[in-house]
Amino acid sequence: MLNSVELNPNAAVVLAKRYYLKGPDGSPVEDAKGLFWRVSLSMAAEENRYPGSRFKAEALAEEFYRLMTSWKFLPNSPTLMNAGTGLGQLSACFVLPVGDSIEEIFDAVKHAAMIHKSGGGTGFSFSRLRARDSRVGSTGGVASGPLSFLRIFNTATEQIKQGGTRRGANMGILRVDHPDIMHFIQAKEKDGEYNNFNLSVALTERFMESVDQGGDYPLINPLSFGESGRANAREVFELLVLKAWQSGEPGIIFIDRINRDNPTPEQGDIESTNPCGEQPLLPFEACNLGSVNLTKFYQPPQNSGHGSIDWTGLKDCIHLAIRFLDNVVGASVFPLPQITERVLANRKVGLGVMGWADLLFMLRIPYNSEEGIELAQKLMSFIREESREASRALAEERGPFPAYECSALKAMGFPPLRNATLTTIAPTGTLSILAGCSSGIEPLFALSFDRMVMDGENLKEINPVFAEVLQNDPAFTPELLERIVMAGSIVSFEELPVEMRRIFVTAMDIEPEWHLRMQAAFQQYTDNAVSKTVNLPASASVEDVRRIYHLAYDLGCKGVTVYRDGSRSSQVLTAGTAKDPLLDVMPELPHSAAVLSRPGRLTGITQKVNTGHGTMYVTVNELDGKPFEVFATIGKSGYSIMAKAEAIGRLISLCLRGGTPIKDIARQIRGIGGDSPVFQQGKKGNIQSIPDGIAWVLEDMYPECRVENEQGESLHNVCPECGQNSLRFQEGCLICMGCAFSRCS
Repeated sequence: MLNSVELNPNAAVVLAKRYYLKGPDGSPVEDAKGLFWRVSLSMAAEENRYPGSRFKAEALAEEFYRLMTSWKFLPNSPTLMNAGTGLGQLSACFVLPVGDSIEEIFDAVKHAAMIHKSGGGTGFSFSRLRARDSRVGSTGGVASGPLSFLRIFNTATEQIKQGGTRRGANMGILRVDHPDIMHFIQAKEKDGEYNNFNLSVALTERFMESVDQGGDYPLINPLSFGESGRANAREVFELLVLKAWQSGEPGIIFIDRINRDNPTPEQGDIESTNPCGEQPLLPFEACNLGSVNLTKFYQPPQNSGHGSIDWTGLKDCIHLAIRFLDNVVGASVFPLPQITERVLANRKVGLGVMGWADLLFMLRIPYNSEEGIELAQKLMSFIREESREASRALAEERGPFPAYECSALKAMGFPPLRNATLTTIAPTGTLSILAGCSSGIEPLFALSFDRMVMDGENLKEINPVFAEVLQNDPAFTPELLERIVMAGSIVSFEELPVEMRRIFVTAMDIEPEWHLRMQAAFQQYTDNAVSKTVNLPASASVEDVRRIYHLAYDLGCKGVTVYRDGSRSSQVLTAGTAKDPLLDVMPELPHSAAVLSRPGRLTGITQKVNTGHGTMYVTVNELDGKPFEVFATIGKSGYSIMAKAEAIGRLISLCLRGGTPIKDIARQIRGIGGDSPVFQQGKKGNIQSIPDGIAWVLEDMYPECRVENEQGESLHNVCPECGQNSLRFQEGCLICMGCAFSRCS
């Protein structure tokens, strides 16, 4: 008998929006019970391939169902969405090679389009492409360099929506010894460029040594592999640090360290990762991921103390989860035969965790403490060892992964394993909303906040562990709770006990060193890599970022993502609407309004705005100190775009002359989506469309037009899908805490 599925309010909304199968009219044709049984049956059916399996398919399906509906484990989103349907693409992470010929480049574009159409994200290294201005022997011309082709990939993948819901994400990587490295580091200085890509620089150990020594290092010709010039390592490193401080991009990965952990070096070097950086992969390789919800393995204290971890229950969960993920490999239908061949040769999976911050709260252990670091090491060591034991048992049943005989694992004395890699700490933004726990290994962003879900309902959320402790404290009052909701953190609330403030810390309360030490603790026992963000206050200096980069290298991390509060807005987001934005631009003009005549002379201000269709100039003229008319023009654009801009300006002017308040006009046109959003310097978010750009100008000129949430954040940084919640940067990506919109996962 299958149990019913208990859903938290947010999970109910997210499942209906993103996961349930839909009928011809777009309405769900399954519920949560149907979804999880569909996935369970599909994955358990793989047991029929193996006569030596100790499970019968139907019995295992029930175990898989209980595993997921108890929220102890969830696979990555493509598995939940596609398993048991006609679309058998169940993996989230792909890496494609980009060769130096036109044929290879455009083959990669085509292959990326196919992967994005099937629901995956892609990583690329552009390091094989010859440098800009290099000679092209076949034509006698000069090469345009990696960035010009990266722009082609960006444009192509931006037009493809995954399953009709959102565009896929990309990772673009260039080695630090490529001759075009300085251009790559500065690639996103121009607003709107490469907005469908996360960019990272692959740093070598030779480069890092040169940084320490202050010397030059060689730039390598991608074709001849000979030296083509030299650059000063510190100058390059300082530019990387500066750009990370300014916008968070490009990030960095330590490519030599990644390749030392490459389990199948005979198949080639790892060149790139998936879009969030936690899954290094060979060219034409894919990987499916899953996460264990650690909060489900907390054991309350019997008499006194703060409880413990149910290690036996966790072990059982790990073994069942590894079997599930290995079955995903067999059940997957990949869009390219090269991917199928490589995936089946290596059978990589990535088991990770979510709910880490919640578990620490339950155990009353501060995130930023030696005790927290030691528990992270113990926990992840346990997960890796049990994952290997589960994979070893599967190898006895089914045979090892085919490439095992020539792998580094065999050379190091590992017994035959079913999977070349087993552990990954991936982003769990959407999955953690379903499971009702904290995301990945990140600390909580806030102890309490208002969450606007997609039906417009305002849900006031407070971390349940903290809520219980707070309500039992003598200082508790409803007024105190309201203040905490406003602040999101209790670090400055001196009326609360010191121990409570020490335990219940949030991301911005934690010093950068502790963020990195926690990442390194999990990385030490993770086969692949760790998705983690080092959060910094807006006041952080360039020197702070420089120190973080050095420390990440020293601590053994495979990469690092830095986010200085307010520095990176939603420039990597590319959500929009197919609906013509002009239709919803203006509020209704009151029928009784008297439209004022225009005087012969008015004065005003013209503001320049970057849009996806070119530079727009918005002029606002005033009468008696109040806005009276608006003109919008776009240069170097088509007549249709210019006509829309002019029409919007005329309609706004008509409303203003009829007495409509400027704040009502701004509210109506704010956040209207378009097909080419771009980042606007000084604005926390995208300019999503022509009307949204005009709204930004009005907000900039007239304070009454600005809308902020209770934390004082401009709601121009709202989620482009639900339009209700501010975007948060964590695990290498901007996500919406309400509707689970995520650009990268």
